[in-house]
Amino acid sequence: MSTPSENIATTSDDVSVDTMTDTLEGEQDVTYVEGVGNIPRDIYKLVKSDPLGDLPRYSYHIVIQHFLTFITFLVLASTGLTLHFSDLWWAPYVISLFGGADTARLIHRVAAFLMVAASVYHLITIIGGTLQKVSKKQFDIKRTQIPGLKDLKDIVHDMKYFMGKENYRPKMEKFMYKQKLHYLAILWGSFVLITAGTSLLFPETMATIWPNAAFFQDLARLMHADEAIMALTVIVFWHWSNVHLVPGRFPLQWSFITGKITREHQIEEHFLEYIRNLKEIPEEKEYMKKVLKENGFETN
Repeated sequence: MSTPSENIATTSDDVSVDTMTDTLEGEQDVTYVEGVGNIPRDIYKLVKSDPLGDLPRYSYHIVIQHFLTFITFLVLASTGLTLHFSDLWWAPYVISLFGGADTARLIHRVAAFLMVAASVYHLITIIGGTLQKVSKKQFDIKRTQIPGLKDLKDIVHDMKYFMGKENYRPKMEKFMYKQKLHYLAILWGSFVLITAGTSLLFPETMATIWPNAAFFQDLARLMHADEAIMALTVIVFWHWSNVHLVPGRFPLQWSFITGKITREHQIEEHFLEYIRNLKEIPEEKEYMKKVLKENGFETN
């Protein structure tokens, strides 16, 4: 009987992380990494993972920003939508929880200020971090949220996989296509909510900017409420379900608190980022060599 390593095509060439050689023989998709060996695409089924996370995912800046955005958005949605739909039967009960309409308005505005502050904090982190990496020649666009042609190819590949026409999911980057869509949706939603909210909070000032003040005030009122409903729907039925409720992540994915991702999750959905981690984290390289050896695969 042949061992798993005998069913894998190998290469003797030295291959860097970014120019790794992928081979496909029969049903086994493998990636050769110098100093480790041939890594099967489905090796995530054999590794051990800590639910709190094994490998770096987010900086503490991103963890703080996510927490601030999460809390302020919940407060904004619960106060703002209740005030907007104050004529509905349930609204008075919710408003009473905030101490009345006037208090709810005050809480809404304080939460809005904190959300704007978190957005500014995020922009400073992203821009400053990018400039720092560029100056050190460490910037890699593949590890950012910027969409690329590969994301379109990954969508098609993933659809084929879920229809049973591909044996393995695509090898995706640190941020896969769904996460990039989430991020773009947050950027657009935040821009609309902040712009429209500012127009409603400072109507006299905005009247000096917009040519037709009455029309833009009505538009701002409509956009502010509708975008809030859309954002709440997307977060509850798309973001939370994709991040926390999917098989293997339920009931909670801890990355947004710990800043770390589980080894199994990264290999399955962010395989290319895991390959980079093998190069950058010596302990992970040794762990993967151990896993390969224990399961009968050849190592370097």
